[in-house]
Amino acid sequence: MMQGMLPPRRMRFSLESRCRFVRLVVERQWSPEAAAAACGAHRSTGYRWLARFERGGWAGLCDQPSVPRTQPRRLSAAAESEIVAVRQATKAGPVVIAAITGRPASTVGKVLRRCGCSRLPPPERDPVRRYERARPGELLHVDTKKLGRFHVVGKRILNDGVPRNRTAGWQHLHVAIDDHSRLAYTEVLTGQDKHACAAFLRRAVAWYASQGIVIERVLSDNAKAYHSHLWHDTCTELAIGRRFTRPYTPRTNGKAEALIKTMLREWAYRYAYPTSQHRARALSGWTRWYNKHRPHGSLGGKPPISRVADLRSQYN
Repeated sequence: MMQGMLPPRRMRFSLESRCRFVRLVVERQWSPEAAAAACGAHRSTGYRWLARFERGGWAGLCDQPSVPRTQPRRLSAAAESEIVAVRQATKAGPVVIAAITGRPASTVGKVLRRCGCSRLPPPERDPVRRYERARPGELLHVDTKKLGRFHVVGKRILNDGVPRNRTAGWQHLHVAIDDHSRLAYTEVLTGQDKHACAAFLRRAVAWYASQGIVIERVLSDNAKAYHSHLWHDTCTELAIGRRFTRPYTPRTNGKAEALIKTMLREWAYRYAYPTSQHRARALSGWTRWYNKHRPHGSLGGKPPISRVADLRSQYN
């Protein structure tokens, strides 16, 4: 709390204040009492700062740890090593380690935090291999995302805990994104079965053809709709090769997953739409902005249309 014209308490005892005190005493030959009063500190505090400066120079004025110099109740180094060894061998938490070593769980937890092993390391994963196809149309990523329908604004917006759209059902977001250009095609459909996925692929291929992109391969996850005979026949009719992600590895289809994450953040949940129909009608405008104007990080800050237009000599 401010006292008269003195600086705040945190500022009075900061490193800058300690250095100012020492300069007043050493360079300007002020008395420690006057220098301490000018810095808003007591004279005894000033004498302690001066003693720290005489012992360690300017480095001695830096913030010091609050750990006490002596800890008579602290475990010995051998006991702490035993706790750490049990942790490494069993991967157990403080409660289990306490039962094994016969020490309080709180003590075990403090030892683990002090030794930097209170959290288990993340499980080992296969190295992430990033790739990008050489030309547009060489690979098309497709995926779906289920979104809840709503007829009125729900409880998350009104924050009253009253459910209003319990039986409204679902909408299904279908996305397709070109691996090289990141050009996206999106639709909101009533289902994600094999018929909806096959029809979406036909419309997506036609739309990309209007942009001058011929789709050669399509990459999808291992959902039943993408392993159906209808999907196989549709890809064969369109002369498109089928590719599937590795099981339980959604990052294989990472570009489509990243697009869905961006859409949820910037389109689906960014505004309080009156109904889900308003949200669906806003999708085409957002997709058009994404393709033509939104800067893309992997494209050097340019929109996805830039790579397509560069090939057609239409982008400057």
